[in-house]
Amino acid sequence: MISLLYRPLFDFRNELNQLQDHLHDVLILGRGSPRKMSPCQFLLINAWETSDGYYLEAELPGLALEDLEIYMADANTLAIKGERKRPELSGGQWHRCERAVGTFERSFILPGTVNADEIEASLKHGVLTVKLPKAPEPRPRKIEVKAA
Repeated sequence: MISLLYRPLFDFRNELNQLQDHLHDVLILGRGSPRKMSPCQFLLINAWETSDGYYLEAELPGLALEDLEIYMADANTLAIKGERKRPELSGGQWHRCERAVGTFERSFILPGTVNADEIEASLKHGVLTVKLPKAPEPRPRKIEVKAA
């Protein structure tokens, strides 16, 4: 049997924090101000592995290619970095602006090493897909000894 602990003060404090954040957005930032983001809110990732490689997929609507950077930090760490700029609005007034803006960066440690020369990335319909082919496993080989 699973036992759940009821903590009314904790739940009440969470509700107060959410209310405070909402009031701050409305009263301090003003109506329609873009939200700042945390990397977890902004760069949501699907990741999976097949027999030949690792795959990462991220939803990045409205992001231009020049605002995106992907690189291998080391043999098994992929980093994705970018910036979503505030959309231009000419001759109008924002009623709602909920899409987060700002810079983001996330690193992902892969379960194995990859062949960095064959990594492929594509951005199609706002979805970034990165294919990371696995590096070949080192195989034992006999080393011939030559007489001097």
